[in-house]
Amino acid sequence: MVRGANTGSPGRRAAAGCAALLLVALTSGPATGSPSSPSADGTGGLDPRITAIMHKPEYRNAQWGLLETDPAGGRVVHSLSPRTFFIPGSTAKLFGVSGTWRTLGADHRFVTPLHAVGERHGSTLTGDLDLVAQGDLTMGGRTRPDGTVAYTDLDHTYANDFPGATLTPENPLAGIDLIARQVRAAGITRVDGDVIVDDRLFLPEPVFDPTPTPLIINDNLIDLLTTPGDRPGAAARLDWRPKVAPYEVTSTVRTVAAGRPTAVTVTATGGGTRIRLSGTIAADARPLLRTAPVTDPAAFGRTALIEALARSGVSVSAPPTGPNPAGRLPRDYRGRPRVAAYTSPPFVQYATLILKVSHNLGANLDMCLLAVTTGSRQCMAGFPVLAGFLDRAGVDREQAELLDGRGGNPADRATPQALVQMLTYWQRTPEAARFREALPVLGVDGLLAENCRDCPARGKVFAKTGAAVGLDALNDRLAVGAITIAGYLDKGGGRYDTFYAGVNGASTPTADPTEVLSIANDLAMIAAYLQEG
Repeated sequence: MVRGANTGSPGRRAAAGCAALLLVALTSGPATGSPSSPSADGTGGLDPRITAIMHKPEYRNAQWGLLETDPAGGRVVHSLSPRTFFIPGSTAKLFGVSGTWRTLGADHRFVTPLHAVGERHGSTLTGDLDLVAQGDLTMGGRTRPDGTVAYTDLDHTYANDFPGATLTPENPLAGIDLIARQVRAAGITRVDGDVIVDDRLFLPEPVFDPTPTPLIINDNLIDLLTTPGDRPGAAARLDWRPKVAPYEVTSTVRTVAAGRPTAVTVTATGGGTRIRLSGTIAADARPLLRTAPVTDPAAFGRTALIEALARSGVSVSAPPTGPNPAGRLPRDYRGRPRVAAYTSPPFVQYATLILKVSHNLGANLDMCLLAVTTGSRQCMAGFPVLAGFLDRAGVDREQAELLDGRGGNPADRATPQALVQMLTYWQRTPEAARFREALPVLGVDGLLAENCRDCPARGKVFAKTGAAVGLDALNDRLAVGAITIAGYLDKGGGRYDTFYAGVNGASTPTADPTEVLSIANDLAMIAAYLQEG
C-alpha cells in the first residue's frame, strides 16, 4: 500500500497523494433526523442516514467500525465492531502525542545550547562552537511573537502530495539567527576553529518515514514557491527558502495561458543540493508550493549557523560548507561554557501543530523523544515508555499495534475501543479542554477548517482524521485501506462524548483521486450526525 511516497507512475503518485487529500476534504451537509430501529448488522439505533451510508454499494466489501461513549458515566451510546482491528491512519497520532505530552509535560521546553570548546582570548575563540541538538521540532521557524507555533491548514510538508499547501510567514532560520546574535552579544567576534552540530541525542530510525533527526530546521525541507509570470510565455517567478549554501535552486518553469495545465517537476542532483524546477504554470494559477528534502540535516545546520554568525559579525575560520565534523566533538560539555541557547515554545504548542496538520515528522519524533527519557539513543526504546503510559491511562494496549508514531506503517492497527479509551483518559484530567482544543475543529481550523462550514455540527466536533490509500493496479482503481476520524462531540451542557468512526476496505470506481472525496464526505457526515444525535 502506498503511503506518502511521491514517486513512480502518475497513477501511483496520485494514489500516494490521497492521504493528504482526504484530510482536507471532509465536507459535510446538515445533520438532522431521528434514530433508526434495530438492524441485524449491528447498526441498530444509529441515525438512518448513517446506516444508509454504510449500506452504499461502494462499501459492499468494506468493514465499518464505530463507537460513541459518554465518558461521564461510561455509557456506550453507539457501538459497531468496537474490538476489531482497523488501519488507524493518522488517528494513531493520538497515542504517541498523548504519551509524549504526559511524559515530558505540556509546558516542557527544549533548550538547544551552543558551547564554546577551546580557549577564549578576548573576542577570539580558539576552538569550536558546538550546537547540541535537543530534538526541537521547529527551532523557532514557526514561532510567532506571542510564543505560539504557527501552522497553515494544509501544511508545507504535504506540498508534494496536494496543491494548495501554503507557508507560514515566520523565518525558518529564526532560532539559528537568535543563537548567532547571542554569540556576538557574548563578545565573540572570531572563531579560529569550526562550528559543529552535535546530533548524538538519538540515532536516525529508518523504519520511521519520515525519519526524525536531532536537529530539524524547516522540517528538513527546502520550500520552492512558483508564481506565474506577467504573461503567457514569460518565465515563472521563483522564490525558495531557507537559502543556505551549498543549496542552489534554478527554474525553467514557463507561464502558459489561463486554464492550461499546471505541471511542475522537481529534480535534485549533487547530493540533493542542486535543485531544478521545470514545467508549466497557468497564468491564472495560484502560487504553487513544492518541497525538496534536506539530505544532511547536520551539515545543513552547521552551514546555516556559520552563515548566521557572519551576518551577526562573527567570523569562522573553517569553510562554511562541507560535512559536519562530528569526530571533533568532546565526550561531554563539563567545563565548556554555554555561550548561547535557543529555548522553544512549550510542548503543548508542538502537540497542537502535530494534531492540527497531521505533522508526520513531529509524530515520529515523539517516539525518539520518549526513548531519550530513558537514556537510550534508539528511537524504538520509546515504545516501552508509550506502553507504560497507556497502561496507566487505562488503554488496553493489546488493542493497538504500532511501529511508528504517525500511523503510516503497514503494521499499524488499532481498535475503536482503544482509541476511545485514549480520548476518555484525557476527559479525566485537568488538561481535558487543552487537549481537546489541540485537535482540528470541524469547520474552524487545522485539517478540518474547510469542512462543514455551514452545517449544525460546525465547531462542535474536535477530531483527528486518518487515511491510508493505495493504487489497485489490478482493477485500475484506488484501494482505500482506511478512512478514520476520532475525537470529541460537543453535546451541549459541558458534555463531550468520545467517538470513533472508520471504514476499511472500500474502493473507488477508477484511479481518479477525487473519487475518494465521496468516501471522505461520508465519514464527515457520520461525525456530524453523531454530534447532533
